[in-house]
Amino acid sequence: MRVAVLGAGAIAFGNAALLCRNGHDPILWSPSGRRTAALASGAPLEAEGAVAGRFHPRVARDCAEALADAEAVLVALPGNGHRLVMDAAAPHLHPGQVVLISSHMSLSALYLAGLLAPRGVAVPIVGWGTTVTTGRQPGPTQARVSNIRAKVDIATLPTSAAAQGLAVCEALFGKRFVPRADLLAVSLSNLNPQNHLAMALCNFTRIERGESWANWSGATEAVGRLMTALDAERLAVAAAFGYEVRTITEHFTLSFGVTPGTVGEMAQQILQRDTGLGPATPETRYITEDVPFGLVPTVRLAGIAGVPVPLHAGGVAIFSALYGRDFAAENDILPALGLDALSIDGLRAKAEGVS
Repeated sequence: MRVAVLGAGAIAFGNAALLCRNGHDPILWSPSGRRTAALASGAPLEAEGAVAGRFHPRVARDCAEALADAEAVLVALPGNGHRLVMDAAAPHLHPGQVVLISSHMSLSALYLAGLLAPRGVAVPIVGWGTTVTTGRQPGPTQARVSNIRAKVDIATLPTSAAAQGLAVCEALFGKRFVPRADLLAVSLSNLNPQNHLAMALCNFTRIERGESWANWSGATEAVGRLMTALDAERLAVAAAFGYEVRTITEHFTLSFGVTPGTVGEMAQQILQRDTGLGPATPETRYITEDVPFGLVPTVRLAGIAGVPVPLHAGGVAIFSALYGRDFAAENDILPALGLDALSIDGLRAKAEGVS
């Protein structure tokens, strides 16, 4: 299958390598072109870890070229790049394509659907609760894939196209996808923002000093207790909207294949197989992506549902103070969605694609 991969970071490169290994034809597009320049010149994409090999994905000169003959489109970049890429892609998307968002941040599928509506174009948009691959990007032609998740929650907008969305995901990446009720359920299934809040906050001086530290070593028993408390807030918001979503214990056991225990115990099991390094710069996506595009939307949803989330809200406030910037104001997607006027039922209807 021909797949346009929009993005050129660790997840985009990891997915491109996995797609090549699975026999598909990915074409990469980077908004700036800098990260794909070496690949465009003919250098191979060298992958190691859970996906290993030398691959030759195509590279597009612009977004229009990337989308021209694509059967599927994979948005694979941090949430703070979703609006930029979706604005570029919307004029070139056409019926017959399926858009996949890895991972779905800040209800961005609703934003993309709104861009397409004036053109009279409707395509299935599949939101993933997390990424299929995890890893790092050691160099401009390299991908270090530390894990391929066994289970990934997904939902399709509109829900009437759920079977088509699931079929495309499975054709590209195998039978690892778990359908959820709708995009809102998937958004509330994304544990990365809350987990990264705990990891980054409790290891912030390491990050600020640029120390070298194993990522999962930072999830001690105490940090695990904070993750669990954050999880309880997320689960309460999901329940208020009528959803039953996976817990942090289920997430770790399904995604990483570890034995259930405390979060700290499970993190140490992951550490035995994944010694990848934690963030070593304050400009880490654990904060610059996950605070404005992960925590802030959860706080907004909690407000609509009338559920207190003091740890999530406190995380946004603390990191805003640490950085001297307003992370809530950096979310450029939520203001376009008109959430303030919506009830729980109204927001659920939008997430199902029926209004």
